[in-house]
Amino acid sequence: MAEQYFTARPTSESRPVEIRISVVGRELTFTTDSGVFSRGGLDAGTKLLIENLPVLTKGQRGLDLGCGWGPVGTAWALSSPEAQIVLTDVNERAAALAKKNTAGNGALNTLCVSGDSVENVPGIFDAAALNPPIRTGKENVYRLFRDAMAKLKPGGVLYVVIRVKQGADSAKKMLRSTFGNCETIDRGSGYHILRCVKGEEMP
Repeated sequence: MAEQYFTARPTSESRPVEIRISVVGRELTFTTDSGVFSRGGLDAGTKLLIENLPVLTKGQRGLDLGCGWGPVGTAWALSSPEAQIVLTDVNERAAALAKKNTAGNGALNTLCVSGDSVENVPGIFDAAALNPPIRTGKENVYRLFRDAMAKLKPGGVLYVVIRVKQGADSAKKMLRSTFGNCETIDRGSGYHILRCVKGEEMP
């Protein structure tokens, strides 16, 4: 079986490549590698997620959970220069790339860590972003939803991107049962962007 992008310590041969992407009005350069998610470029779901993230202000903190090679956290940090963005991934190769890519693109208001879910993530957050690793199974994806909520302040917001054909409806139901609310705020290319607020019940 081929090695998956959610492997903690990839053993596949490292074959780094440099790519350029255009997102939220910026031209950015990234290094990607074998053994990480979407090695060849920015996938449509991640791009839609980036476009829906809020600009955070001075003193606020954002969490990029499952950051891969860092496109979400990098773009978010650049658009929110007075906030801190923390990027984390279980895949140590991906987390190392995220650290390189945030620095290389001048996103210095970042912290990159590696670990299972939020195990090495310090503090609490005003907002979190997640492109869930669907191939790890529903149980793990739902665990990430719960872990993200636990890391949010009261009133903190979770943004999730998920493909319709990969369970957007069931994910929305689970998020509603966890957060007490969940709304679809954008759609595109077969993806939904879901938004949940901690401590806010549905009317």
